[in-house]
Amino acid sequence: MTSSDGRLRRGTRTRQMIVRHAVDMASLDGLGAMSIGRIATGLGLSKSGVQTLFGTKEKLQLAAVETARKAFLDAVVRPTDGHTPGADRLRALIDQWIRYVTVPLFPGGCFRAANVAEFDSKPGPVRDALFRDQRDWQNLLAGELRTAVEAGEIQELDADLAAFQLDAVLCAANTALRLGDEDAVDKVRRVVAGLLKAP
Repeated sequence: MTSSDGRLRRGTRTRQMIVRHAVDMASLDGLGAMSIGRIATGLGLSKSGVQTLFGTKEKLQLAAVETARKAFLDAVVRPTDGHTPGADRLRALIDQWIRYVTVPLFPGGCFRAANVAEFDSKPGPVRDALFRDQRDWQNLLAGELRTAVEAGEIQELDADLAAFQLDAVLCAANTALRLGDEDAVDKVRRVVAGLLKAP
């Protein structure tokens, strides 16, 4: 291994450490409160070192959104790949989401729920990345609902509307859990049971 390989590996590890710290911080305080200086101080690094790796606050924010997205896919979506499409996979997705926010994967719970409201009226790449995540999640839920309806597993419903409602309930439950509402998970399960009524 050459010295340049070692530097490259150290740089990659440092970058990953910075981004993960940024994700954790943004899950608690929001992406807007994040700064290169604050990240550097929190990790005992130089501000110039962090700036060299990311350049701008926006690039660091985008790296945090992408890292949180990948972590969400690994924690919530991929574990359900082996489930039967439709009602079975939808239930599994909800179970994984509940685990994702109750363990939780990030100290502030759901990363998207913690940040999307802050950027809903701020056009730009960060807003676009957050809303892409929201759209993809709702589309996944709608697809499973549509499959369940077509298979005759559940009552007829508007899959896109039901996915929107379900996502809204999950975001509300995330907030409720952060506020100490111990009934939030039960409320989610009751909503899901109501949507997945047999025909």
